[in-house]
Amino acid sequence: MKAVGLFGGTFDPIHQGHLDVARAVHEALSLETVRFIPARRPPHRTPPLASAAHRFAMTALAIAGDARLRVSDAEMDQDGPSFTIDTLDRIERIEPARTGTFVFITGSDAFRDIRTWHRWPDLLDRCHFAVVSRVGLPAATLREALPDLAARMHDAPCPVTATPGIFLVDAATAPVSSTELRQALTEGAPVDDLLPDAVAEYAVRHGLYRAPGALEAPRG
Repeated sequence: MKAVGLFGGTFDPIHQGHLDVARAVHEALSLETVRFIPARRPPHRTPPLASAAHRFAMTALAIAGDARLRVSDAEMDQDGPSFTIDTLDRIERIEPARTGTFVFITGSDAFRDIRTWHRWPDLLDRCHFAVVSRVGLPAATLREALPDLAARMHDAPCPVTATPGIFLVDAATAPVSSTELRQALTEGAPVDDLLPDAVAEYAVRHGLYRAPGALEAPRG
């Protein structure tokens, strides 16, 4: 059974950088699919501007037509913070045959702070991680930043190991800031090449991120 990637986030909104990361990890680890998991209430971030329903819908639009990618509603009904370990518990209860085959996808900046994550030792013992380089923080530098975890780290591309591993993925991804993107949408500034067309059109149609009286963001 091939491994499956789990990519959690606010996706407020989902953008080209997110898609680049998912596709890079899918290729580097030869995954079956990558599932995007929009968080209803992220534990380490300020509350999203768009509702969970809107963010789920935009994610579905962004991945439409790409058989490698899926969207999951695993966190949509959560009233409390969407902790990664709780999401893993929930998914493994639904799909017990896949226990041990899941790969959580995150950035090198987030993984550097793994010790702040809820029940992080359990996570590392129960699932794989794919850690993708962020601008200014190559994933390979985590061996020095987290020396006690270095023995578990593997440079991708490589096969997913039988025991839980940490796979370091150094891939070219679009340097898109969600904060700057939301600001551009608020101001009606161009968002070409940053958002899939269907996502930009959805955001405009539903008035997401827009300041009162702002002009529609031009495209093309």
